[in-house]
Amino acid sequence: MSTVNPQIESSWLSALYDQFSQPYFEALKNFLVEEKKKYRIYPPGSEIFAAFNYTPFSDVKVVILGQDPYHGPGQANGLCFSVHDGIRKPPSLQNIFKELSNDLDYHVPENGNLEKWAKHGVLLLNATLTVRANQAGSHQRKGWEQFTDAAIRKLSDEKQNLVFILWGKYAQAKEPMIDPFKHFIIKSAHPSPFSAERGFFGSKPFSKTNEYLESQNLPAINWQL
Repeated sequence: MSTVNPQIESSWLSALYDQFSQPYFEALKNFLVEEKKKYRIYPPGSEIFAAFNYTPFSDVKVVILGQDPYHGPGQANGLCFSVHDGIRKPPSLQNIFKELSNDLDYHVPENGNLEKWAKHGVLLLNATLTVRANQAGSHQRKGWEQFTDAAIRKLSDEKQNLVFILWGKYAQAKEPMIDPFKHFIIKSAHPSPFSAERGFFGSKPFSKTNEYLESQNLPAINWQL
């Protein structure tokens, strides 16, 4: 596993241990080794599993599902929709912050680093954990989806009262993996500029999440960055 990143947080290592010995995961590692010989890959190796490392299995309260890491220089940091400090906020993230401001009357953060959310129990999980520079979707269907689907199923099966936030059709395709009797599912259009006006704006996912958590006598998320 050293070619990917051996430092995955211990509770996730235990939860997903059976995945690392699967043939698909070995094939994925071999694919990444060859990719790195020819191309620049994002995010850096130390950040591939950042979503898991910032939000241990035991701490997950909310799951936000993305599709791919950002493929521009310096953008991807291993958390879906998030960018490193000092990087210009991509359009989808700008729209997320606009909805956050309208929903909870919070000020729009100056930077787009979502590490604080991750540390407070929001698993910011992309379906695909790596990408070739400047080529969106280039690492899809190489094995990552099988790994992250296993993580979603594990959360659904072994935890209670999680909030799953599914923005757009790609994330909503994961809904059959989630037990709706144990968890709360929030669905809307994707925050992309191409779809945000068709149901993302005004969907109030942040206040709905906190209302549900509080109804279950669980701590609300502090969404202010």
